[in-house]
Amino acid sequence: MRYIKSARSRNFPGYRKCASSGESASSLSLPMLNPKMHKLMTCSLMTAFFLLCCTTLSCAAPETESKDSEPDTTAEADAENLPEYPRPAKLPLSPNLLDIPDGEWLNTSGPISMEDLRGKIVIFDFWTYCCINCIHVLPDLEYLEEKYPNELVVIGVHSAKFDNEKISDNIREAIMRYEIKHPVLNDREMSIWRKIGVRAWPTLVLIDAEGNACLLASGEGNRELMDKFVGELIEYHDARDQLDRTPIDFDLEREKQPVTPLKYPGKLLVDEQNDRLFISDSNHNRIVISSLDGKLIDVIGSGGLGTKDGGYAEATFDHAQGMALHEDILYIADTENHLIRAVDLKQKQVKTLIGTGEQARSRQPSGEISTFAINSPWALEVHNGTLFIAMAGPHQIWQHEIGSDTVSVYAGSGREDIVDGSLSESALAQPSSLKLHNGFLYVADSEGSSIREVPTDPGGKVRTILGTHDLEFGQSLFAFGDKDGKGTEARLQHPLGLAFAGDTLYVADSYNHKIKQVEFEKDKSGNNVGVATTILGSGDTGTSLDPLELSEPAGLAVIGNNLLIADTNNHRIVKYDLTTKAASEFVVAGLTSPKLPKSGDSDEIADSDIQTLKAVTIQVGTEAEILVQIAMPEGYKLNKLYPANIQLESSNTQLFQADQLGKRLKPEFASDTELRLALPVAAEAGKGDLTLKIRFGYCRDGKGGLCKVSSMVLKLPVTTEAGSDQRSISIPVSVE
Repeated sequence: MRYIKSARSRNFPGYRKCASSGESASSLSLPMLNPKMHKLMTCSLMTAFFLLCCTTLSCAAPETESKDSEPDTTAEADAENLPEYPRPAKLPLSPNLLDIPDGEWLNTSGPISMEDLRGKIVIFDFWTYCCINCIHVLPDLEYLEEKYPNELVVIGVHSAKFDNEKISDNIREAIMRYEIKHPVLNDREMSIWRKIGVRAWPTLVLIDAEGNACLLASGEGNRELMDKFVGELIEYHDARDQLDRTPIDFDLEREKQPVTPLKYPGKLLVDEQNDRLFISDSNHNRIVISSLDGKLIDVIGSGGLGTKDGGYAEATFDHAQGMALHEDILYIADTENHLIRAVDLKQKQVKTLIGTGEQARSRQPSGEISTFAINSPWALEVHNGTLFIAMAGPHQIWQHEIGSDTVSVYAGSGREDIVDGSLSESALAQPSSLKLHNGFLYVADSEGSSIREVPTDPGGKVRTILGTHDLEFGQSLFAFGDKDGKGTEARLQHPLGLAFAGDTLYVADSYNHKIKQVEFEKDKSGNNVGVATTILGSGDTGTSLDPLELSEPAGLAVIGNNLLIADTNNHRIVKYDLTTKAASEFVVAGLTSPKLPKSGDSDEIADSDIQTLKAVTIQVGTEAEILVQIAMPEGYKLNKLYPANIQLESSNTQLFQADQLGKRLKPEFASDTELRLALPVAAEAGKGDLTLKIRFGYCRDGKGGLCKVSSMVLKLPVTTEAGSDQRSISIPVSVE
């Protein structure tokens, strides 16, 4: 969890204080902070109602108002013993809370208002896409979304740390890279963050069906807490008929994404001796092996998500990143599975080496590899038979002696910061790349925007060779920018990739969309210090090869005089000739995106509550027109971005053409409230029941982003006669 420096105490319009329900403010504390940091982090907003039940963040409450002003949340249970409100207090949120200047909505078709959310339980997820803790929260949110599909809406409120993260197009890429399925609001100026009194990434705010905030939970690991209170809020509002269980649909960014052979490639590994390049095709959940001139050799992994061991075609991964090669074993940081996988390249077999498949929640410094959970391994390196692991989750470097049955911390206290010193006293910040050179591990410490030097000699000291370090109150985490220079004068922005060519270090300065060259000098004490110079990239995203433009490059490798760049958001590998300065795309010939089996239909319409319509008679041997006329709430219209469909079934299969029955047919949008479908009628007269399973989406007129989904099953008695001149069927339906 990452804290941001607190603002001065002040109240915000549209809020009122709520009672602390007898809980003593003096009993609250800020764990994991030193005394100086505690002063900065003391929460000073009026949000006393946020009686945080989670241990990851507590805050001192302001003075409460008089008893007369306390909200009555327990007197609502009536004589019928309705469930009581599950939280000790609730805070009405302004109906204009989400209407912010320059706020841009992503992963949905338009803006969403608090009024749109009325009747739904809502979670605001305050996040920034660089943050490993925020990434860890996403599976929890997905779990809740799947458990409560018709009652819960998650809204991501993106409150950027880095300048690069304020740009909506970059957030859009992160949404697709992390496969987020809920709307995200770009709160680039952190106005909603300040109004609610958020103090850390990530923070979840729970909102009831009437628009009242009732819980703020900072940090990760709050799945059970949120699940408990979401369930209790559903029970509370359901008993009072205040829930809106209408299914909803969003216009997801991924639906506009083209299919590419590579999808957000993360890391690269070169094996020049055996003419091999390994590419972690991260969002295709596989490792691609090619020759150094671009011929496809093999693919490790089916492309499916999972932890399955076995042959190349059946093994599964979850957004794998860094790799290391030792003899004929390829080690893979299977990042979102929280595993280290080992691939026997001769036998073409994948097995799990370290981890349980669950994220580590404890701070245990060591354990047995088969039973010990680890936390977001991101990069790997082998030195003298030891596998070093950049463990981004706990902000540490770990080690595993190959052949042993243990794994343990090597460097880093576990506190997220940029602090130099001994292996145990030093602090790192989301290490994301490792490269061995002259007895040192060089680390891209992404959240500290710095390059670190970690000795392989346990008696040595961790030093920062590029960027700031040892600033008070963790401010090194916020000392980023784009400035060439020496040592502490240089500024990077979330670097993710490293590679050596001789004694020259190349850095993927990811959020600056640049590649920087680092030469080494000695300081007065004889220690290494880096001097950074930009060699590639304009500082803006782009796809041009001349001049070269990049988009958040995350991995580097060197082949002879060529620098290979995993140009992550551009879904490509770029080859840059260090001698001629020419760039070209490195294409793996014959590589295609994985062909995964289609999942079963998740939106099957149930046959319950079938409505029977008035019987109709239509002409045989013609093409009848079905016109579904939909009465909608005022201000709503059909969502043409939603794949409306009509499935037809008939008790008499001789009445209609067989190829029109039993499958989902795509109707035309005849108007903002009408769907039209052509139905060929057979030449023989007869009778039967035509069953129509209809599904469509509808949204507020204009640019509404919260779109609802309606489905219904209708039974239409049909007679076909030669003497009838009826060729159209009007079907009136209504939605709330």
